[in-house]
Order: sequence, then structure tokens, then C-alpha cells
Amino acid sequence: MTASTDSTGDRIIAAATEEFARYGIAGARVERIARTARTSKERVYAYHRSKEQLYRFVAGRELAAMGDAVQLDPANLPGYAGRVHDHLAGHPQRHRLMMWGQLELPPGEAPPDDPFQASIRHKVQRIREAQQTGDLDPAWAPEDVMMFVSQIATSWSVPTGLSGDSSGRDAFLAARRAAIVMAVQRLFPAATGSHPPHDA
Repeated sequence: MTASTDSTGDRIIAAATEEFARYGIAGARVERIARTARTSKERVYAYHRSKEQLYRFVAGRELAAMGDAVQLDPANLPGYAGRVHDHLAGHPQRHRLMMWGQLELPPGEAPPDDPFQASIRHKVQRIREAQQTGDLDPAWAPEDVMMFVSQIATSWSVPTGLSGDSSGRDAFLAARRAAIVMAVQRLFPAATGSHPPHDA
């Protein structure tokens, strides 16, 4: 049964996305998901065999949506970092949802088709290929490049209380974005001929 082609399945996914983003995996309740989706707990399990499997499905969809929105360009990692920052600033629930999985799911127990692991492997391979073609400094291990860029790009995705009131939020985020792009540019300069970081 494919959730994306059935309205009940769609409601379950929407309810689960909200539930997991708010409560995490351990704190999420299938009963609440079912109630929000206007269906039964048994019906939820008919679509997804366990709460963990439902989380992985939902998180995989969110990860794919984010990947489509930010588009990794190994030849212009500063621009990529800026896009990641912009996307997470506009979709904070997406970041929370994925962070719960990193905190609560043992990495050694991920299934072979786990979307997080597949996404990381794909990005690392693209970075390795960019190093081989001369578009990126080969002195760094590709795994380190991916980790450092990701950490810098998402560094302001967690609320800190430093932005002050809501009236100054846009200016604060613009300044943080500029700092993120500059930091990545200094570590991994964009290749000659790629789009300037501030245009990304």
C-alpha cells in the first residue's frame, strides 16, 4: 500500500511529521498521530509496521525535499552552505525532525536503505569526484569536508536567544548567513568560474 496515493496515508504522514518534529521518536505517540489523522492506530500500523519505520519514512521525505531545495554543488560549497542556512531558517521543523533521528536512532542499526546514510554517502562521493577533477582542494578527506560544511551551515539552526526580538530577526539571519558563507569560503573556496557565494 502506498501512502502517497491514498488520502488516509497522506493524513498519517502529515500528522506524523508534526508529531515527530515536536516530540521526537521516543516522545511521539501513535495514538496521537492516528487521532490527528482521523484514523485508527491499527490503520497507522497497516501503513507502517512500527513507529521507528514511520519516522524513517517521514524523515526520508523531509530529507529529500531539503535536498531538492538546496542542491549540493561541490564546486561552490559556500553557496551550498548559504542555501542550507536559508532553507532551515524557513523550515525549522524540518531540522528538528531530522535532529531527533540523529539523537535517538543508533547509527549502527540503520537499515541498508536508510535515507540519511544514503544521502551522506552520495554527498561524500560527489565531493570526492570534485576533488579528483580539481574543483575542490584534495588535501581534505571528503568525509571531513561534508561534516565541516554541514556543521557550519546548520550552526544557527538551533535557537540561541541572541537574535533579540522578532523585529531584528531578518537582519540577524542575514548577518549569520554572511558569516556562514565567509567561513566556508575560507575553508573551501569556490572553484573559479562557479557562481559567487553571495549569489547562491
